[in-house]
Amino acid sequence: MSVQEQLDELRDRAQGELDDAADLAAALAWEKAHLGPKGDVTLFLRGVGSLPTEDRPLAGRAGNALKIVLADLFEQRRATLAAHDLEQRLAADAIDVTLPGRPPSLGAEHPVSQMIDELSDIFALLGFQTVFGPEVETARYNFDLLNIPADHPARDVWDTIHVESPGELVLRTHTSPMQARVMETTQPPVRVVVPGRVYRYEAQDASHEWMFHQLEGLAVDRHITMADLKGTLTELARQLFGPSRRIRFRCDFFPFVEPGVDFAVDCALCNGKGCRVCKGTGWLEMGGAGMVHPRVLEGVGYDPARYSGFAFGLGIERLAMMRSGVDDVRAFAGNDLRFLRQFARAA
Repeated sequence: MSVQEQLDELRDRAQGELDDAADLAAALAWEKAHLGPKGDVTLFLRGVGSLPTEDRPLAGRAGNALKIVLADLFEQRRATLAAHDLEQRLAADAIDVTLPGRPPSLGAEHPVSQMIDELSDIFALLGFQTVFGPEVETARYNFDLLNIPADHPARDVWDTIHVESPGELVLRTHTSPMQARVMETTQPPVRVVVPGRVYRYEAQDASHEWMFHQLEGLAVDRHITMADLKGTLTELARQLFGPSRRIRFRCDFFPFVEPGVDFAVDCALCNGKGCRVCKGTGWLEMGGAGMVHPRVLEGVGYDPARYSGFAFGLGIERLAMMRSGVDDVRAFAGNDLRFLRQFARAA
């Protein structure tokens, strides 16, 4: 067989195989088989040196020409197969733009935020203004102006989280510091409530957290009595829990009030029978309250002989627990969407 006949046979066979290549993978395999380092055309050109002298020029020219032709055919076939492959993938991945879109998941108010808003609305009807204060406080406002000096034994009631900074700075242990801040800049009558986060380094259980929310209340004017305090908190309980919930005032000690009481509600989880949340007593303390101590009034420039007042501090999570029947205060900070979605309000 002559050199030309060998090349004609090689070209016909290569063209036939390339036409039969159904996808890019088959085309790439064809390129390797014919034009690769060990391909048919490459091996033919390497064998030109072994041919008779008179056949070498023709074999070299014809072999290189065939290599160029087959390379061009491969590129054309590869482009055709690539375009076909792209069309198939686009058809498979097509998006029907006429379909309705997926609505985004909207956020909702946290149950604690909902309770803060509701408490603010209730106290607004009672004549109280809602104000906010700093969460990092000086010891002067957090303790000293609340009749809790550095050597006072009542100062040990809280295990305080201190801030590493010059001076004695703490994460506020209650929202009561705003009592002094408000009275320093306001002349009586004063009626404010102060919601916000507070921090205490203490053990956690079903009714205690190291960080929780508190609502401070303060009213100062002439002739304010304990009856005004009891009436205000009784109305709050009626608005939140309805007329069937029982409340209790019991003598207690707080350095910044005199006399002091704890304000409790009968446990909604056990209906006053006793459970782990109320520690078997049937009652859950909502907070402390009392008549503002004369020394607190004197510390901000008020005359205790002329003015009197009451103050209270309520645990917002505990109010929410009793309102909704939640049996563990830690659920409010647990970020479990299954729990939080139960409180989501309709838009």
